[in-house]
Amino acid sequence: MVVGTLTVHIHLHGMGSLKDKRRIIKSLIGRLQSRFNFSVSEVSAQDNKAVGIIGLATVSNDGVFVETQLDTVIQFIRGDGRFYVGQIDREIFFCGED
Repeated sequence: MVVGTLTVHIHLHGMGSLKDKRRIIKSLIGRLQSRFNFSVSEVSAQDNKAVGIIGLATVSNDGVFVETQLDTVIQFIRGDGRFYVGQIDREIFFCGED
């Protein structure tokens, strides 16, 4: 089993309220879940209207597939245009190999 994770720091400028930020974050999370079938959640900075931190995870039996999916998700997030993407932490775990 191969587990791939991302932690993505998103910087939002000009947000008037937390409601505006949450609308963008929820939209991004929904798009990622439906398009890539990843588990996605806002994991930190929920009360900061200028920053959002989301965590993503996927599981497969193929490490190359996980790598490709993570690359594709990063490109998708960077192409959104509603925010600036800051730090991205990427980890891949190989579990239960014989």
